[in-house]
Amino acid sequence: QLHLVESGGGLVQAGGSLRLSCAASGSTLRANAIGWFRQAPGKEREAVLCINISGDSTNYADSVKGRFTISRDNAKNTVYLQMNSLKPEDTANYYCAARWYVCSPADFHSWGQGTQVTVSS
Repeated sequence: QLHLVESGGGLVQAGGSLRLSCAASGSTLRANAIGWFRQAPGKEREAVLCINISGDSTNYADSVKGRFTISRDNAKNTVYLQMNSLKPEDTANYYCAARWYVCSPADFHSWGQGTQVTVSS
């Protein structure tokens, strides 16, 4: 069974950068598309980016276009979310999740516990 653990969150000033990691254990990531989601207090969970098994990415959030990128290293069983030019509105708990093969906003079978990102103004 696939187990996902996020890391790399923290407190950063507006304009700064963070790289989040989503490390898998228990199974390989190779057959999985990985999505990053975020949820701010009082708001619904939002899909941000997804990467499929071929390495192609899908952006679900217009607010992060040109600032966030997603990548994967199958040898390390890890997916990354590089976040640049961070804004206070990016403050949220960030989760990664896995689904089979291709990206979609739904039908994820495994979820991590999340990592908190706080952007100060």
